[in-house]
Amino acid sequence: MHPSRIPALAFVADLVAVVVFAAIGRLSHAEADSVLGLLGTALPFALGVAAAWATPWVRSAPASLRAGAVVLAGAVVVGLVLRLGFLGRLPLSFAVVATISLAVLLLGWRGISAAVARMRAPRTPTR
Repeated sequence: MHPSRIPALAFVADLVAVVVFAAIGRLSHAEADSVLGLLGTALPFALGVAAAWATPWVRSAPASLRAGAVVLAGAVVVGLVLRLGFLGRLPLSFAVVATISLAVLLLGWRGISAAVARMRAPRTPTR
């Protein structure tokens, strides 16, 4: 893969992770399966992802675990604050589950990417 494509693919992977998070959450609560409902659930967290991507820590190495931690922090903080602002409530259980779920998704694809990159790297002979 050409290195210039990595930032765009990483950004899309982060947005897909947020949509997957929102879809699983909506399904687990038997909420209406409308596209607008899904987008409404995902939007606050996607805005947090976009805010994190504005930082140099993410743009300098977007597939790194450090970038993932920054994206996670942005998604969780912005997403939960916006959710609180729009709904007027924020159950602690939701905040915990959202943080853990987003961590698995946003850090998970980066961990898998790092493992694949290590496996594909040329091996140096040991003496």
